[in-house]
Amino acid sequence: MLQLSDLRAACQPLSQRFATLWGRLDVAASQKRLQDIEHEISRPGAWDNPEALTPVLQEKRRLEEEIERLSRLKTCHDDMNEWLALASESEDPEALESLDQQNRDLAALLDETELVMLLSGEEDNQDAILEIHPGAGGTESQDWAEMLLRMYTRWAARHKYTVEELDYLPGDEAGVKSVTLRIAGPHAFGFLKSERGIHRLIRISPFDSSGRRHTSFASVDVIPDVGNDIELDIKESDIRVDIFRSSGPGGQSVNTTSSAVRVTHIPTGVSAQCQNEKSQHHNKDTAMRVLRARLYNIELQKRDAERQAEYAGKDAIAFGSQIRTYTLQPYRLVKDHRTGSEAGDVEGVLNGQIDQFQHDYLLHRHEQQR
Repeated sequence: MLQLSDLRAACQPLSQRFATLWGRLDVAASQKRLQDIEHEISRPGAWDNPEALTPVLQEKRRLEEEIERLSRLKTCHDDMNEWLALASESEDPEALESLDQQNRDLAALLDETELVMLLSGEEDNQDAILEIHPGAGGTESQDWAEMLLRMYTRWAARHKYTVEELDYLPGDEAGVKSVTLRIAGPHAFGFLKSERGIHRLIRISPFDSSGRRHTSFASVDVIPDVGNDIELDIKESDIRVDIFRSSGPGGQSVNTTSSAVRVTHIPTGVSAQCQNEKSQHHNKDTAMRVLRARLYNIELQKRDAERQAEYAGKDAIAFGSQIRTYTLQPYRLVKDHRTGSEAGDVEGVLNGQIDQFQHDYLLHRHEQQR
């Protein structure tokens, strides 16, 4: 049974967290900037060059989401105080239940706002390009790669992000050999950058008739999708384009014509490919988009020695290099080796509930950089 004394005690630290956080925010400045943008895009001729407005419209979307989120936070805090006053007067069970729910809602909004404030990198608000590759181990690792694919698509769905499959190569018997996704939504890259590295799975293999325990590895890489917003000096003479026939399940002429495209940046050796569409032109555009993102990520790595070391540290998809271990046998536990975060709800994690790992990673990085 809910007790007023317990609920009142829970309200105090929430109010303190709110006051500390609200004092660090400048809502008025965000509202002023949004008004300036709305004025700018309403000027005569502003839409004559829509491409030039892309970064402005992206900033507008970000500001609108930020202001809406902070408005919900302020309203939730005010509602908590009102329910506390009402419950203190009457101790009505319904008022106590409403106050309890308001406390939980406020705690969740405070967590969300604090997390977003940690995403201060220049690329954190970009969409993300996420790639998954299985390690050695054939079908076992390929199945693990597909399990990760499902985990990230479900995570994206929970956050109402859109997922576009840029490239997909199915496994020989099950799973995937490689997959590239574009995940679009507010701070998609900022959240998903915590997933870069080697992911290890320990389980009783469904592909082993002897029922033995197996360890599988898969690598996840995440880079910001810069689209056409970033100016990169990519010369046509530095690009090699290879056309080949798509592999895997076909249909609608996907794997019966030479429509798959691989583009390679000759000076760096960086390449990207796309074979999902039957249109060679569309596949080339998609491959170029991924290539631009990879080249931009290399530039970011050059400016960030720590991040470059992290990327180099995941070259070997094997023991000792994993960032996270998912244990299904002999016990059930997911552990992040960078932060020490653990979760016993393995099924929940594999169904996309990875927010706590992302939150703890961002806090960990923030503390390291202080």
